[in-house]
Amino acid sequence: MQGYKTVTKNHSAEIEVKRSRFIATVCPCTTEQEATDFIASMRKKYWDARHNVYAFSLKNGTKRFSDDGEPHSTAGLPVMEVIDHLGITDIAVVVTRYFGGILLGTGGLVRAYSDSARTVLETAEVVTILPAKQVCIRCDYGDYDLLTKLLSEFEVKIISTDFNDKVEVTLAVKATLFDDLAKKCTDKFSARIPIPEPKDIFMGF
Repeated sequence: MQGYKTVTKNHSAEIEVKRSRFIATVCPCTTEQEATDFIASMRKKYWDARHNVYAFSLKNGTKRFSDDGEPHSTAGLPVMEVIDHLGITDIAVVVTRYFGGILLGTGGLVRAYSDSARTVLETAEVVTILPAKQVCIRCDYGDYDLLTKLLSEFEVKIISTDFNDKVEVTLAVKATLFDDLAKKCTDKFSARIPIPEPKDIFMGF
């Protein structure tokens, strides 16, 4: 499976168009249930808003969107098109509109919902999830500083470090870099630090 982009946490952004407030909120989600739960929570939070438009896209191919009372294809679809254009998945976006008393027309609505979705996604914390290898490396205390220095040469994510009879460092590294890391570790420590069979995972880098 190839890598993909998603957001790391909930994020909101607001724009104003002719006195109407557009509050966009994005949430990471991996299932349709998580997406629908998030949408329900936004409707509850903004219960007094005129519209709570939504769109969500999952990496399994599931996509849903709703205009929530706005004219057909002026709200949910533009939000979905922004999501697709930016290539971000496993997310749900809700754009809440508080009507300001001035009609925007169909073109104005499309622009407002598109701009709102683009603003929240471009200011959110986006991460690329890539195929990775997770491994637990055990070393003597005397080798720990050298191991740490070696690991700093690679883009690794330290998951945990446990200090027992030996130091146990559980880490994730991009799948494409694992063989190089294992070779350098073996060469550096003359096989004193064995590299066990890794586990295939996905990790944000």
